[in-house]
Amino acid sequence: MPENNELARVTVSLPEGLLHELDKRFIDQGYASRSELVRDMIREKLVEERWADEQEEVFGVLTISYDHHQRGLTEKINHIQHHSYINVLCTTHVHLDHHHCLETIIVRGKPDEIEQLVTKIGGMRGVRFSKLTRASIPSM
Repeated sequence: MPENNELARVTVSLPEGLLHELDKRFIDQGYASRSELVRDMIREKLVEERWADEQEEVFGVLTISYDHHQRGLTEKINHIQHHSYINVLCTTHVHLDHHHCLETIIVRGKPDEIEQLVTKIGGMRGVRFSKLTRASIPSM
């Protein structure tokens, strides 16, 4: 599909209650217009569909926080990243305090392979928080 930044105007008919919910969201979430909110909702749905296709290459950011005093945890996290079937593109490691670290791990691969990595790391003893943000090559 060729990139085209021209905007096309569409008309959508909605029940008043649904329109009220849409307006509430765009105001509450700080959007400049309904159109911006609807575009983001459509993009989010497209990312979901790409993640549902097991053959699609997708991207994600795994955010974890953990207790670095947990014996062997840092080494295990690194080992999993080095021996996974997905591409770890980048990691960022931040020391939050004397005991806790925060990492972001940017990954590329097939959805099920990324999910396996997330499950392995997120389920480890000492990992306090684990969340995957799903992404894909954006649509216009």
